[in-house]
Amino acid sequence: MQNILINATDAASYISSKLKNEPKLAIILGSGLGGLADEVITDRVEIPYSEIPHFPVSTVKGHSGKLIAGKIYDKDIIIMQGRFHYYEGYELSEVTFPIRVFALLGVRGIIVTNSAGGINRKFDPGDLMLITDHINISSISPLRGENEETFGERFPSMTEAYSLRLRKLALDVAFMKEKEYSYGEKIELKEGVYAFMRGPQYETPAEIRMLDIIGADAVGMSTVPEVIVANQMGMEVLGISCITNVHKPGEKPTHEEVIENADKSAEKFRKLIMRILKNIT
Repeated sequence: MQNILINATDAASYISSKLKNEPKLAIILGSGLGGLADEVITDRVEIPYSEIPHFPVSTVKGHSGKLIAGKIYDKDIIIMQGRFHYYEGYELSEVTFPIRVFALLGVRGIIVTNSAGGINRKFDPGDLMLITDHINISSISPLRGENEETFGERFPSMTEAYSLRLRKLALDVAFMKEKEYSYGEKIELKEGVYAFMRGPQYETPAEIRMLDIIGADAVGMSTVPEVIVANQMGMEVLGISCITNVHKPGEKPTHEEVIENADKSAEKFRKLIMRILKNIT
């Protein structure tokens, strides 16, 4: 763990040397959702992962593999345009390495997004789901091993892994529940529990039935390890899934379908995130 601290410090120092301002908020963009990074115009800086010391590299289609930093609505933000997955062969300590780096940079809030398979029968492809909680089906934890006290406590609570304050904000700006949130149209935002499985294979019908029984509304192969580490490091977390396929008997999901449906939902997703960024404090 001491090596992770040293490596994260090296990476943070390199990134900091390239930035014009200290970021306070991070955003992780999932499969097919990388277009939001185009909203960063003021003080924009791009850093390929391959240039950052000790940083992993994205290997999955739909993940560009670079950091975008700058301002949106005068808020200093750093965006991961592409993430890392356990199924790529990375250890969870590597998958969550950027979260450690962000914390050392001064980031205190994080928006985590993903593309997910829908389990809830009320969901349709293209829906956006606000993550209220998660289930770690993988039974593995990024906190396994020696604990580095600099990163946080040994046994962090996951009682409110996804910030109630930020979830309320997301719902308010989506449905315009308050007078100050007037944007012309509502954005349908579902709520649900996200289940994390290791992948890369998609789930069997029996696994989907199991997930339904235990209360999962969507399933994917990311997010949960990052959220665990973010909580350990004291970050406030908001999670949003783009439902890119809905598991139905006899239908076979494909990665191409995931990317296609994420692309179709990109504008709705962009509008929601931009409303959140405009009002987040």
